[in-house]
Amino acid sequence: MKAKKAQYSQRGPVPQDVIGAVEFELPALAPGQVRVAVLAAPINPSDVLTLTGEYGLLPPLPATGGNEGVGRVIECGEGVASPAVGSLVLLPVGCGTWTTHLDLPAKHLVELPHDVDPVQLSMLTVNPPTALLMLTEFVDLQPGDWVIQNAANSAVGGYLIQLAKLRGLNTINVVRRASAIEAVKESGAEHVVVDAEDLPKRVREATGGAHVKLAIDCVGGVSTENLARCLDEGGTLVNYGAMSGERCMISPRYFVFRDITLRGFWLSQWFKQATPQKRTEVFGHIAGLIAEGKLQARVQATYDLDHIKQAVQAAASGARDGKIIVEPNGPPRAAI
Repeated sequence: MKAKKAQYSQRGPVPQDVIGAVEFELPALAPGQVRVAVLAAPINPSDVLTLTGEYGLLPPLPATGGNEGVGRVIECGEGVASPAVGSLVLLPVGCGTWTTHLDLPAKHLVELPHDVDPVQLSMLTVNPPTALLMLTEFVDLQPGDWVIQNAANSAVGGYLIQLAKLRGLNTINVVRRASAIEAVKESGAEHVVVDAEDLPKRVREATGGAHVKLAIDCVGGVSTENLARCLDEGGTLVNYGAMSGERCMISPRYFVFRDITLRGFWLSQWFKQATPQKRTEVFGHIAGLIAEGKLQARVQATYDLDHIKQAVQAAASGARDGKIIVEPNGPPRAAI
């Protein structure tokens, strides 16, 4: 049987130039494995950085793109009792999900609710836990507390807004362009502002001078210090990215005189340290919220594998207001 995958054999500064769809032969299914037809797999910023060689963890080449997704079991190997044929399953992190088919050990698969949108479930593994863990692992926040984040129009930003609201937290959401404000408000945000030198003044006006205990930074550069200046004394700033392409810039005086703490967060590091029980708890909680319709991400467009170059180019664009999804077994690309 012919299958297809998005493969790259080199890395380079223009991510869409190094990847393309290639056909491959599916082997005989080994005992203990199941064959999964991949239904949906997102393109995350980490996927783009992997193609350019700038991510912190790079697979050996040649490699298949994609780090998360969902699929449906279409065949079971000898000795497999579950998941059964027809089951919707969460794909293991880092298994190369931009492909029509994957043969995987049955014991590594997690079954998902069968009546939930696969596109929304495909984003379960990376962005929602990143948002949830940054809200819960660094500061003991209570209902009514304030959190400020930049890159609020990103997928993580959208999940953070929804999760904060479910926990009774208030958010101040910072974007880098005025055209992104409306999309962030549509995701449930009340306070949305454009990043600038006077950010602390506008934050005080929006919050009535409330204390801000936690800041979450995905931009770096001078934006890091802009967030730090909005924090209450003793506040914590968590960085998880550098969308500006610049290092975090922050004056030592905020560490010395205002006791601001700067921390970093990388989900891959959390995966290494968390117990299986903790991972199951986090993913189960998120899957439940998605199934209940309480947590979702805005999707800008979906692409099939024949249009993987266009999909990667769209994902790498800084002017998106939604996620780019690969549907390896889906129809030709269509905006939704």
